[in-house]
Amino acid sequence: MKHLELDLGERSYPIFIAPGILADGGMWQKYIAGSQVCIVSNDTIAPLYLARLKQQLSGKKVCEVILPDGEAFKTLTVLEKIFDTLLQENHNRSTTLIALGGGVVGDMCGFAAACYQRGVQFIQIPTTLLSMVDSSVGGKTGVNHPLGKNMIGAFHQPNCVLADLDLLKTLPDREFSAGMAEVIKYGLICDAQFFSWLEQHIGALMARDVELLSEAVYRSCVNKAAVVAEDEREGGRRAILNLGHTFGHAIETAEGYGNWLHGEAVGAGTALALALSVKLGWLSADVEARGITLLTQAGLPIAPPSNMNVDQFLLLMGRDKKVLDGQLRLILLTGLGEAVVSSEASVELITEVLLAAGVGA
Repeated sequence: MKHLELDLGERSYPIFIAPGILADGGMWQKYIAGSQVCIVSNDTIAPLYLARLKQQLSGKKVCEVILPDGEAFKTLTVLEKIFDTLLQENHNRSTTLIALGGGVVGDMCGFAAACYQRGVQFIQIPTTLLSMVDSSVGGKTGVNHPLGKNMIGAFHQPNCVLADLDLLKTLPDREFSAGMAEVIKYGLICDAQFFSWLEQHIGALMARDVELLSEAVYRSCVNKAAVVAEDEREGGRRAILNLGHTFGHAIETAEGYGNWLHGEAVGAGTALALALSVKLGWLSADVEARGITLLTQAGLPIAPPSNMNVDQFLLLMGRDKKVLDGQLRLILLTGLGEAVVSSEASVELITEVLLAAGVGA
């Protein structure tokens, strides 16, 4: 088992990474606050793993909420199903919510935990690669709005994160590739050595070698935990974790949530961020080429949808959470493993990059 701590003082919590950890309830039950438990999952994951989880919760009063699967259902309306169940089952402030699913389930369960009776505890059990290395770690929770992704939410840290690598055995290849976008991101923004390691092992990682996958998840979580510990609420450095995301969120919003997976949109957005970094003279073409190659080897798209146009991109990017005082701030690279938050890219330069990538005028 691999184990690390996300250091946030009194809100610190452990991240456990191992195959089969879900079945070791004796190790993680201590992170359940009281006798009441509400499991939040979706209609894809619940048939696979819900019964296995409930076996570890004997002696607890357990209820469950099964959400429809997909980014399209990450809405306030669907979120109410969680509140309805908690109220109907008379859950009190000592209840613990457990998110059993990917990023959508984790974000919605965490947001419900942040809101219910002004805050209750929850546990993350991510079932996708993307949620293991990114969304389950760091306390960002929320839902989408038709006008913008993740614009309604709260920071709310879990009690612990259980990354059971066995749960990835049922993950479709497309979802696995989507998760690799976030893994590659860590190498690009803050860990050049990890990026080189990924280049060396990408073939075996895509074949889901368990030992290499365990190391990739661990090193990704170490990198994210370090950044979050420094800047929990994204007042500064934490924004670097959003490499490619401003472009990517525009793609997701324009194409309809779920038509492009989050990681796919981040992959294409990362390629755009690399190109813009080169255009500014901050990044070498060699590093850009290495990044594009690794994204491609991971099965990710490196070009935005051709049906989008520049005006649409700029409009949606202008609604991003990183816009500050009317200035669009982007995460760009000044070298391999060196990311900055910058508002120096002009609209004209961004337009040039979008047009070169095949976006319509």
